[in-house]
Amino acid sequence: MTGYFSSPFPRRRSVGVSVGGVMVGGGAPVVVQSMTNTDTADVDQTVAQVAALHRAGSEIVRITVDRDESAAAVPRIHERLLRLGIDVPLVGDFHYIGHKLLADHPACAEALAKYRINPGNVGFKDKKDRQFAAIVEMAIKHDKPVRIGVNWGSLDQELLTRLMDQNQAQGSPLTAQEVTREAIVQSAILSAEMAEEIGLGRDKIILSAKVSGVQDLIAVYTELATRSDHALHLGLTEAGMGTKGIVASSAAMGILLQQGIGDTIRISLTPEPNGDRTREVQVSQELLQTMGFRQFVPIVAACPGCGRTTSTVFQELAQSIQADIRKNMPVWREKYPGVENLKVAVMGCIVNGPGESKHADIGISLPGTGETPTAPVFIDGKKAATLRGPSIAQDFEKMVGDYIEQRYGHGKAAAE
Repeated sequence: MTGYFSSPFPRRRSVGVSVGGVMVGGGAPVVVQSMTNTDTADVDQTVAQVAALHRAGSEIVRITVDRDESAAAVPRIHERLLRLGIDVPLVGDFHYIGHKLLADHPACAEALAKYRINPGNVGFKDKKDRQFAAIVEMAIKHDKPVRIGVNWGSLDQELLTRLMDQNQAQGSPLTAQEVTREAIVQSAILSAEMAEEIGLGRDKIILSAKVSGVQDLIAVYTELATRSDHALHLGLTEAGMGTKGIVASSAAMGILLQQGIGDTIRISLTPEPNGDRTREVQVSQELLQTMGFRQFVPIVAACPGCGRTTSTVFQELAQSIQADIRKNMPVWREKYPGVENLKVAVMGCIVNGPGESKHADIGISLPGTGETPTAPVFIDGKKAATLRGPSIAQDFEKMVGDYIEQRYGHGKAAAE
């Protein structure tokens, strides 16, 4: 990992929480997490998806625990993952009957690394506090942290109604949107205070306050960050599909992260039918890496193309190298320590090609339209070779592989 947190804003101080050995908050790097969409009772499918998410780079994975069959499957899922060499922390996502499931399935309570509690549906009326307390007491018993996850789609209606009534009694009432934001913040803070009164340590509590509007998310987390020092989980709920979900989540979380707010993130994308669930992990990593907060995979810089680059060779080469990097990173992380810091440049013509390639660790400047069909390659800022002929792309890919081996692998040890 490279130097962490290049934001001009100081990072918000938060209490660190260990989630299955992964530190969240307390100055630790922002953690990437994700969630399965399988039926947790289906052990085979859930194990396969957790493994895929972890290989993609998810450092914590949340799974739904909604009924007895799901709770009974959790320890088997955990054991199967360990046999595969995957020791990723599993978070149980509980709603409505979490208190009962944890009590009835102690092996589930032990196998999970963290419990997620939604104060808006943990119980209603006189049962609410009692059932919330039951989950907190199970967390204390099993020495597990919790995430108190408020969501405006299931906001505590008693709290919201009370604040709305108080607001109407004021001479200059706030808007309904402003009152709702305040209710979300209060729900998180009051629930955390209740958990502490029961006996759960501050180093066992993470807060989240998810909404689906970008400006609402920024406002809610900015306020929550000033009124609490608990570790914060960032996420835009119901962000949507494709480009819309990516842009909305990145816009909201990018602003908060730049201000030093946020200790762990999940970018919730609605996948296409039979789509790749790991996409949300890649987007989370790309957000943090683009902003300079963490480094996960080598950067492939490529020009956008213009009238000088009517050939698609540079685009195909950049895409091929990027795909090859993603495919190999699970192995490369272990085999080539530090490879995530590599920068590769694939440029399409002479205008910026040589200059950009010199600034990369290894770069190639492919010929543009009407240019001499040669491609200079730069390594560590110096021209190292000139490629010609129909195999330029394949030759450069081999040079990238050789460079990685020399710089980060056994070649490095031999050189030293």
